[in-house]
Amino acid sequence: MQTMLTKSEIQSYLNRLGVKDIELPTKDYLFELHKAHVEKIPWQTLDTFAGKPVGIDFKDSIQLMLNGRSGYCFHLNGAFLTLLRSLGYRVTMHRAGVQPLGEEPRINSFHLGLTVNLAADQEDEDRWIIDAGLGDMPYEPIPLRHGSYEQASFLYKLVESPVASHGWRLEHDALGPYAGVDYAPEVVDEIGLFKAQHAHYSLSPESPWRRIFLLRQRHATGSNELRGCVWVKRELQQVEKVELPTKSQWLEVLADVFGEHLVHYSSIERDELWHRIYEEHEDWKKRQDSLTAAN
Repeated sequence: MQTMLTKSEIQSYLNRLGVKDIELPTKDYLFELHKAHVEKIPWQTLDTFAGKPVGIDFKDSIQLMLNGRSGYCFHLNGAFLTLLRSLGYRVTMHRAGVQPLGEEPRINSFHLGLTVNLAADQEDEDRWIIDAGLGDMPYEPIPLRHGSYEQASFLYKLVESPVASHGWRLEHDALGPYAGVDYAPEVVDEIGLFKAQHAHYSLSPESPWRRIFLLRQRHATGSNELRGCVWVKRELQQVEKVELPTKSQWLEVLADVFGEHLVHYSSIERDELWHRIYEEHEDWKKRQDSLTAAN
């Protein structure tokens, strides 16, 4: 049985996105919702890094969005899927896998992919890739047709997946932090298929997200990333890195740029979080200095 939102829940979700009205499920409205989602609700590892992971059942993900919080791909795309279905869109889930730089393409279900069919007739197809759970890609939905798609200064390519028969691959922009994402064509009916992967990300000592404090967010002409104490700003083809050496600066960027007000954390927990991040940042700088001196 599909999870559906009440009208008041839909309106609360739209309020979070800065979208005023409930409208019919059109292409234009889908674009408005997608752009608002990736701007207003960042991809992040906060709860996992802090040792307070949240489950990925749709009801859990929805509550994150309604309570001014966020998450990573399973939460973001799970909640967005539920919102869109509640508005009348035909959305399907797919197994997917993100390819880090220097590694091989894979579909390992460590990413939840989504497509929307905008065809008016149930028997026809007009499918689009939507993804609110990749952090800095894409800003707008992308048609499920092979080709190149430019969004501001970001250039994406949609090609046949080399690792999934009849699947598709969305290649990231050349300045992106990973190479791309591969999607399997088969439709997934239950979020439970991804729970083992979520458990690995949330609980395993091998999980990268337990060790890295990371937020990513897209906007119309660029993107933002906060990795520990380093804020990476991309505006068109220009990339700037800004160190945030004080707690006040760090909190300001979290709130003003990423909309993250740490509402689930007490003042003591915020202090502990900052001290951990700052200490790891200082250790990282010392290692970089040592490498520079050795060379």
